[in-house]
Amino acid sequence: MKNIFIQLHSEEMLNRIDKLSPNSKPQWGKMDVAQMLAHCSAFQDIAMGHSFPPRGWLGILIGNFVKPILYNDKPLAKNMSTIPTILIEDAKEFETEKEKLKQKIITFQDNGPKKCTTHPHPFFGKLTSEQWGKGIYKHLDHHLKQFGV
Repeated sequence: MKNIFIQLHSEEMLNRIDKLSPNSKPQWGKMDVAQMLAHCSAFQDIAMGHSFPPRGWLGILIGNFVKPILYNDKPLAKNMSTIPTILIEDAKEFETEKEKLKQKIITFQDNGPKKCTTHPHPFFGKLTSEQWGKGIYKHLDHHLKQFGV
């Protein structure tokens, strides 16, 4: 499983993000490309310990049991539900969101596992830094595939 903490893997993500354009269309889902970038950036904020969405009751009940879907080799399901606080519905500016996300990926990778949040994921609960690293990669991969890159 690829991990965003491995420089080669974070560079892969940055290169794929650079292949997006304001005209990139989703193969599934409701977000446009700028909203998707903002969504991924908001997810980065959680892993970096800058945002602390509350745990929902469903996550408290089953999150620990299903959390391997975040860091195993199976692709995430299309149209999977998301954390309500990072669901982006308002208009966003493509270049701004693209650069924000790229900088967060670089910072997260540079900071390394030791600076990863210890705060629980809002659905899956407590994650190790390795699980966060794999989960960030998998989440980005899912959304970049959504837009064909």
